[in-house]
Amino acid sequence: MTPTDLPEPITGPSVWVAHDLERNEAAWLHHLTTDEIAELEAAADHFQTLGKDLGQISADDFPLSNFRTHLNALTDTLLHGTGVEVMRGLPTNSYDQRKAATIFCGIGAHLGSARSQNAKGHILGHVRDTGASSASSKVRIYQTAERQTFHTDSADVVGLLCLNEAKEGGDSLLVSVASIYNRMHVETPELLGPLFDPLATDRRGEIPDGAKPFMQIPPLSWHAGKLTVFYQRQYIESAQRFDDALRLTPEHIAALDRFDALANNPTLHFRMRLQPGDMQFVYNHAQLHDRTGFTDWDAPEKRRHLLRLWLSVPNDRELPECFKERYGDITPGNRGGILCQGTELNAPLDA
Repeated sequence: MTPTDLPEPITGPSVWVAHDLERNEAAWLHHLTTDEIAELEAAADHFQTLGKDLGQISADDFPLSNFRTHLNALTDTLLHGTGVEVMRGLPTNSYDQRKAATIFCGIGAHLGSARSQNAKGHILGHVRDTGASSASSKVRIYQTAERQTFHTDSADVVGLLCLNEAKEGGDSLLVSVASIYNRMHVETPELLGPLFDPLATDRRGEIPDGAKPFMQIPPLSWHAGKLTVFYQRQYIESAQRFDDALRLTPEHIAALDRFDALANNPTLHFRMRLQPGDMQFVYNHAQLHDRTGFTDWDAPEKRRHLLRLWLSVPNDRELPECFKERYGDITPGNRGGILCQGTELNAPLDA
């Protein structure tokens, strides 16, 4: 794509910079009321009487009345608004892990369908340091304590529930891709074109049957009037180990470097620290997310631990055909996740 072919700068509520959210807490933070917490707890208690695996939870299994109104508004915020919300105040320190996970997955079931996050079919992910290193081609960086880089996940919406925070660090960072695009459109339009090329992204060993060990999806796509992002710089670089992957040119590298520099610009990205009981939901097609490195506690029971959901949301935007390389089916409400041969969905409470 040449500078003259580029879409015009993006407008709308998805175009925000750091001070927009810093100055307006109400734009992204919802404090749960006593009545809302009671309703969520009652729904979790009901589900636990059904004797079903948490991986099979549905909205009908987790009945909500008044809080359903807020979740409808949250869906609109994610798909058409700022693209982020944190629910604060869930007293997870008074729950066992099953009850906390049930509330989290139950909310997710009202927002969309949960997707597998690995080749084992886990719809409930555990984000914590396993002692691994991202230098291994089999390791995904959320399994480490290392600084992540700004990236997307393989779903429409990404949810996190904080059970324990780190001793130091582990802050959550978010940035609007439309804001990055607009800045590049003004300052370096010649570097935007290479970001629309189908660059290779490493699958890190989680390969669907018959697929290549990498995907070729552009970091930026313009489709059906919307700018959509698909990005993980580390995995783009590690995919260069495959001989049949598209080679990165100096122009690609310059474009990726500029894209990363803007994502890391503190005037563009928004920084927050999730507290125990916080539930964060982020719209994956319009934002990048990141996490700072952290130092953990020595005591195992205090160590940083978050639960994660990947959700496919009905009535979401259309995605380009190339996303089938990652998502398989790109039908809204039934797309995303990592599915390998024989995968069965499940929700491990300890993984």
